[in-house]
Amino acid sequence: MGNSGDEDSKRSRAVAPAAAKQDLSGIGAALAPAMIGTMLSRIFNWLRSGVGPRLLAAVLLFSSIVTLVLTALQLYLDYNREVGVIETRLDEIGRSTTGSLGESLWNLDQNQLKLLLDGILRLPDIRAAEVREIADRPNPIRIAVGAPNSRSIVTRDYPLNYTVQGAVRTIGVLHVEATLSEVYRQLMNRALIILASQAAKTFLVSLFIIYMFHLLVTRHLVAIADFVSKYSLTRPPPPLHLERRPPDDPDELDKVIVAFNAMCANLGRAYGELREANANLERDLKVRRSAEEDARASEQRFRDYAETASDWFWETGPDHRFTYISERAGAFGMDHKALIGKRRTDAAFDHDVEPEKWRAHVATLDRHEPFRKFEYRGRDANGRMHHFSVNGQPVFASDGRFMGYRGSATDLTEQHETEERLRQSQKMDAIGQLTGGVAHDFNNVLTVITGTIEIIQEGLADKPQLAAIAQLIDDAAARGAEITSQLLTFARRQPMEPREIDVNVLVLETAKLLKPILGEQVEIVTRLADDAWSAMADPSQLSSAIVNLAVNARDAMPGGGRLTLETANRELDGTEGAGEGGVVRGAFVMVAVGDTGHGIPADIRERVFEPFFTTKGVGRGTGLGLSMVYGFARQTGGTVAIESEEGRGTVVRLFLPRSKGEAPGKTAPVQAPATARGRETILVVEDDPLVQGYVIAQLGSLGYRTLAAGDGASALALVDQGAKFDLLFTDIIMPGGMNGRELAEAVRLRRPGVRVLYTSGYTDDTIVHEGHLDPGVALLQKPYRKSELSQKIREVLAGEPSA
Repeated sequence: MGNSGDEDSKRSRAVAPAAAKQDLSGIGAALAPAMIGTMLSRIFNWLRSGVGPRLLAAVLLFSSIVTLVLTALQLYLDYNREVGVIETRLDEIGRSTTGSLGESLWNLDQNQLKLLLDGILRLPDIRAAEVREIADRPNPIRIAVGAPNSRSIVTRDYPLNYTVQGAVRTIGVLHVEATLSEVYRQLMNRALIILASQAAKTFLVSLFIIYMFHLLVTRHLVAIADFVSKYSLTRPPPPLHLERRPPDDPDELDKVIVAFNAMCANLGRAYGELREANANLERDLKVRRSAEEDARASEQRFRDYAETASDWFWETGPDHRFTYISERAGAFGMDHKALIGKRRTDAAFDHDVEPEKWRAHVATLDRHEPFRKFEYRGRDANGRMHHFSVNGQPVFASDGRFMGYRGSATDLTEQHETEERLRQSQKMDAIGQLTGGVAHDFNNVLTVITGTIEIIQEGLADKPQLAAIAQLIDDAAARGAEITSQLLTFARRQPMEPREIDVNVLVLETAKLLKPILGEQVEIVTRLADDAWSAMADPSQLSSAIVNLAVNARDAMPGGGRLTLETANRELDGTEGAGEGGVVRGAFVMVAVGDTGHGIPADIRERVFEPFFTTKGVGRGTGLGLSMVYGFARQTGGTVAIESEEGRGTVVRLFLPRSKGEAPGKTAPVQAPATARGRETILVVEDDPLVQGYVIAQLGSLGYRTLAAGDGASALALVDQGAKFDLLFTDIIMPGGMNGRELAEAVRLRRPGVRVLYTSGYTDDTIVHEGHLDPGVALLQKPYRKSELSQKIREVLAGEPSA
């Protein structure tokens, strides 16, 4: 029983301070809105006015915080002291009254109990007291005095004991309540007094500080600002001087003024130097403007390069797997998301083809060394082959740990394709020069053979067996002449006579010729554009090109198929055409020849335009058909493109320049030339003795008188000696440093109005430009027959003198 009373007493002590602290926080909550809110509002308003009010606000804020903290600490200590006094009083009540109360309760003396409780109630801060009897009978005694309360109280319960026959019995409980209201009131009054006194003191001290700050600092800062705002380099004012009593030693403001006056002096000197420099710069204004323009141009070039750069960026981890690829890679067909987590070797196409190169590259990566311009091949998301050039730099952490690589990649596919087209074009040009030179010498031989065989045929008219042999020789010579003509066409050395032609009409006429050539098993289909433009081309050469393409198509369809002839108008921007055709731009008329044959394998597709290259068996072709088509297209000023897929057929497209005129020319029927005779004198200039002898013999048989020279110098010597002649018949390509054109010009200077007929088996740029004969030039192409020689000579002699 006694222990339980002590535990109740301890519980009451533990509860009372906690309740007191909650009430103390209520005091702070009541003070905050009234004082702190007003103070903060004023501080924030003063912060906008200047340095002084900001300083004052800072001092007030700091002082207020310190005052509040110290006041709260003082109030807390006072509270603990007052609560301790009340708890001591309660303990004294328990010690002094429980015995009397226990005896009165045992005797059931309620009057005495009430008197004792009234005595307890008269003690300071005691709010209520109560005695409750603990008994097993109806209506136990319960006496209470005072006014109980549930807030701001400290309670204690004391057991009331009585000794009966030596045994202590608990017969009741004394309950006492002490109020803290008076304590709170005193603390509130004390807090108000402290805060009011501290606020007044803080405000007065702050005003003093702001006054001293204004007196010592801010007014001088205003003077400095006013001086700076009115300072002019053109008319500098006197040095800055502050109106204040100087201290014994220079303080900070004095140092500022000295430094500021020194700065003004330096500015004055710098301004003078600047004016002098401006005078010098004025004299060099033109140079500077030029430099600025160059700098702007250089900057613009740099920006253009940066904006058109074909680079993308990448990063790899320590295991050399891609961790990042920029979206720019998507512009080149790469799926940058699909490459994340893969190595470069996984995406490379030539990893197994060039193992040494890749082993060296992987070794560089393992050594964590930078690398530049490592080139390899790979495929994009659509399977197209690309050439890449990669630069990389190793990345290390701050502790030296290898983190991976970071770098850029460039797509060099277009560059490689351009280089390949250039190499192919150079190869074709080299082959063209070689074949052209061979054709020139071969044409000289064929000229003699074809002319001589005509003479032999005339003498063997009554000998059929020998005449048949002579015809075989004549046919072989004609075949050789056809081959050299094709070689010259490929080499772009075949003189052409281009004119405006209706491409649709020519294609339809050629299609009629193709039916007996191709046979019944090949179906010919035409798809001609109704609005097809007129083209500028040599009609006979174009017809031969179509025939050559059709024959190749027939050979690609041994079991029969469909040949499609198509025309259309095209505007080329330089991106179309085969690699051999080069880059062309402008308006063109397209003539396409397509077949449904077996197609051309990819590994030989780039060689199809080379002379003598053929996939046909021995004796089934010369390999000059596509070569002639290529040379004709290029010499005409157009291009040729070829598309082929194995098992799906081939399409060859000729692009011919559009004619500027409107009315296409009509091709007149070709009639066999008749042999014409004459009596004029002809100066023959030919460096080949065999050809020279043949020409002189043929001209003699036609009734002409001849003079002969082996080169230009010998011919001019005859002219200077007064030799009389009516026609200069000269080869174009001759030794001795003078060609046929130069010889003709030199002769015309000596004998104005002389007529000239050129002959050649190989025309360079002397009389042929862009595949066309120069205006007013007459040319007899080698090899030629006697009838052609006589007809051409009569045309030149009967015509007007050339300009």
